[in-house]
Amino acid sequence: MAITTTVITGATSGIGEATAFALAKKGHALYLLVRNVLKGEELKQKLFEETGNKNINIINCDLVDLASVAKAANELKEKLFNIHILINNAGGMFNDFTLSKDGFEMTFALNHLGHFLLTTSLMPLLEKGHARIINVSSDMHKMGKPNFDSLQNPEKYSAMKAYGNSKLFNIYFTKSIEEKYGEKGVTAYALHPGAVKTSFNAKLKGFLKLFFSLATPFMITPEKGAETSIYLATAPKLETKNGLYFYKKKVTKTAPVASDVNARNKLWEMSEELTNKFIV
Repeated sequence: MAITTTVITGATSGIGEATAFALAKKGHALYLLVRNVLKGEELKQKLFEETGNKNINIINCDLVDLASVAKAANELKEKLFNIHILINNAGGMFNDFTLSKDGFEMTFALNHLGHFLLTTSLMPLLEKGHARIINVSSDMHKMGKPNFDSLQNPEKYSAMKAYGNSKLFNIYFTKSIEEKYGEKGVTAYALHPGAVKTSFNAKLKGFLKLFFSLATPFMITPEKGAETSIYLATAPKLETKNGLYFYKKKVTKTAPVASDVNARNKLWEMSEELTNKFIV
C-alpha cells in the first residue's frame, strides 16, 4: 500500500498538532514545517511514542521570512518525488502593526504570503502527487475588505481587519489554485475550523485579549477544530468539491466578498510579484 506524503505548517500547537497526530496514526509520512526546530523535534518524539510512526520529518521554516520558506521548499524538493497532501495551517493575529523581515505586514506575511510562496514553489511535487491543498481559513473572512494599495501601510491598523483580510485571501488562493491547476490533478479546499481554544491569543493585549478571554468558555478543543482538516486530507472522492469552503466536514457558503473575481486575480498577481525573487 502506497504511503501518503503530507506536509503541514504550524504543527507544533493547536489545530496543527491535533492534525499531525491524527494523520500520523493513519500512517502518513509527515513533513512538519516549523519555526522552532526544538519544539518540532519534541513533537516528532511525542508522535513516535504515541503512534509508533517513525516517518516524521522536521523542516525548519519561518513563514514570515520568505528566504526561509524558499529554503524549506528546496529541501523538500531534494528529499521528495511527490507530495500528496499540503496543509497550510499556520496562522496568527498581531495586536500592533508590525513589518516582517521582508517588509510586509505580519498578518499578511504569515497567513497568506508565506503559504503562497511555499505552495507555488512546491507545485511540481504537488502535480506529481495529484495533491490536495488544504488552506485553514476562518469565518472571520466575512470581515475582509481589502485595499490592495494600503495592505503594507494602512492609514489605521486593525488587528481584526488584517486577520479578516488574510482569511479572505486564503479563500481567494484556494479558488485560484482550483482554476489554475485543477486540470493538472491538483485540488484545493478552504475551511473554517470553528472557534478553537488554542494559544492563538497568547500575545494579544487590551480589547483583543479581553475579547478572546471572554469567548474562551465557548470555544472547542483543537482536536474538534482539526476534524475538517483531517476529513479533507483523508476522505475519498472530493474532486467534485475542488475550490470550495468547508465547515464541520461539509461544504458551506462564503461571504459575498469571497466571490470577487477581480480581487482574487489581483491578489494572485500581487503575490507573484512580491515572491518572484525568492523562487529558485
